[in-house]
Amino acid sequence: MGDNIRVEMIERIIVVLLNKVLKRNVTDKQVENLAQFIKFGIVGVSNTVVNYLIYLVSLSVLSRFTIFARTDYLIAQVVAFVLSVLWSFYWNNRFVFVEEDDNRTWWKALFKTYVSYAFTGLFLNTILSLLWIEVFHISKLIAPIINLLVSVPVNYILNKFWAFKSEGKEIDS
Repeated sequence: MGDNIRVEMIERIIVVLLNKVLKRNVTDKQVENLAQFIKFGIVGVSNTVVNYLIYLVSLSVLSRFTIFARTDYLIAQVVAFVLSVLWSFYWNNRFVFVEEDDNRTWWKALFKTYVSYAFTGLFLNTILSLLWIEVFHISKLIAPIINLLVSVPVNYILNKFWAFKSEGKEIDS
């Protein structure tokens, strides 16, 4: 059985289940959006693990250099950001935001991915990290986990409607 047939069967089962649970008609587009969000979540979980592992390794290496003692967590966050966005772009492009008639230019999508992740993963997370660590004295190891509650939903919206939107295609929610 082909992958497309399996996906269609799973989507049909989801439609029937959602119709029964919600007691209303769920459209194929709504199921498609839900499936896309779930796939984004799967990529996001893997990205979070990769980001956090890189952050820990970078923090460990930087902690050996006492000149970076006050900013080691910020430098580690930048290193983790650069490498984990590459990871995320690859999997979102191959698994989440796939289109048969893809009119996207890969380097533009990569640039937009870095911009959207820069806003959430670098700018927003840096501000939040400073708040958690410097103001509330939360551990440098825990702060990035707390940041996820804000950055993940914002990231999905930016990626879906901007970074991976095909050129010339209208936004279809």
